[in-house]
Amino acid sequence: MSGSRDDSPFGSGDPFRGLPIFGDLARLFQQQGPVAWEAARQLAVSIATGGEPEPNVDPIDRISIEQLARVAELHVADATGLPTSVTGTGLAIVPVTRAQWALRTLEAYRPLFEELAGSLDHEHHEPATDPIETGDPMAWMAPLMQMIGPMMLGMTAGSMVGHLARRAFGQYELPIPRPASDELMVVPANLDAFGDAWSLQRDDLRLWVCLSEVAHHAVLGVRHVRSRLEELLHQYLSGFEGSEGGIEERLGGLELSDPSQLGELQALFSDPEVLLGAIQSPAQRAMLPQLEALLAAIVGYVDHVMDEVGAKLIADYHRLTEALRRHRVEARPSDRFVERLFGLELTQAQYERGERFVEGVLERAGPSGLARLWESERTLPTPAEIDAPGLWLARIELPDAN
Repeated sequence: MSGSRDDSPFGSGDPFRGLPIFGDLARLFQQQGPVAWEAARQLAVSIATGGEPEPNVDPIDRISIEQLARVAELHVADATGLPTSVTGTGLAIVPVTRAQWALRTLEAYRPLFEELAGSLDHEHHEPATDPIETGDPMAWMAPLMQMIGPMMLGMTAGSMVGHLARRAFGQYELPIPRPASDELMVVPANLDAFGDAWSLQRDDLRLWVCLSEVAHHAVLGVRHVRSRLEELLHQYLSGFEGSEGGIEERLGGLELSDPSQLGELQALFSDPEVLLGAIQSPAQRAMLPQLEALLAAIVGYVDHVMDEVGAKLIADYHRLTEALRRHRVEARPSDRFVERLFGLELTQAQYERGERFVEGVLERAGPSGLARLWESERTLPTPAEIDAPGLWLARIELPDAN
C-alpha cells in the first residue's frame, strides 16, 4: 500500500509520510547516478550568464582570434620544440560564450567529479536504522542525505564551473588535461571586460592569451605528462574521506520550526565543503607534494616560454603580464574552492616555486638542460628537486636504472 514502511526510504518514522512529492523525488534521484548532471548544467549556465541571454561571438572577433592563433602556434612550437597539436590535424583557437565554456568544461571535468562522487559514496556504510527502533529522532536524515547527495554534488559542480566561466580567459583556466582535441577555447567577453578595466590593447591581450593557451596545450599534450597529471588528479580525488554525519549533525542542531533559523539553513546548503562532507585524508596529504611539484614545473615552464616569446611580439608585454598574473592569483573563494577540491590550488608561492626551478636549471644547464624536462616520465622533477634544481640535473644525468 502506498505510504507503507517498505515504500518509504525513511522507514516507519518517515516525517514526510503522506506527501507523495518526496517519494517522487526519491525515485528521480535514484535514477540519476552519482552526480545530477542536468542540474549541474543548468546551474553552470545560469551562473555563467548571470541569467541573461548572451550574444553570439562577433564573426570579426572569430577572424581576428584565428589569425592570432596561427602566430601563437608558430612561435610556441619554435620556442619549445614540442608539438602543438595532439591529434595531428592542426590547432584551432575558437572564441566561445561564457555558457559554451561552462558546458564544455563541465563535460571535460566530468570524470573528475565522478571520481569524487565515488570517494564520497556512503553505500559501504551500515544502513540507517529505523528511528522508532533506535529512539533517534534524526535517524531519518541518513537516507535523506544519501538521496539528495547526487543533486547536491551536481549543483556544487555546476556552481563551481559557472563561477569559473565568468573569469576564464581560455581553456586552461586550470591546468587540467581535457579529452584529446586541438580545438582550444577563449572567452572574448571576459577578455574584453578585463582589457577595458585595465586599459589594455585588445589585440595584445588576445595574443597573450593565445600564447598561454598554446603553451599549456603543448606541455599537457606530451603523453607522459598528461598521463601522470591525470593519474595524480584521480588519485587525489579518490582519496577523500566522507565526513560521516556532518550535515546530519548540523541540521540536528537547527530548530526547523523557527523562522529565524532559515538563514542558517540556507547558509548550510550553500556551503560546498559541508555539502560534500569531504575532508582531506592522510593519503591525500602524503601524495599532494607530487601533484604540486608537477604543477609547479608546468606553470614555471609556461611562464618562461611566455616571457621568451611574448616580449618579442607584444610591445607592452611586461605591463600586460603584470595585470594578467595578478588576475590569476586574486580569485574569489568561490573560484578557489574547485582548485582546492582538485588539489590544484595555484597560489603566488606555487608560481614563484616553478619560476625558481626554471631559472635554476637555466643557470646551470642552459636551454638544452631545460628542454630535457619533458623528455620522459623519468625526467619529471620530484618535490625535493623542484626546490633544488641541481639535484634534478644530477639525477637525470645518471644512467637509467631500467
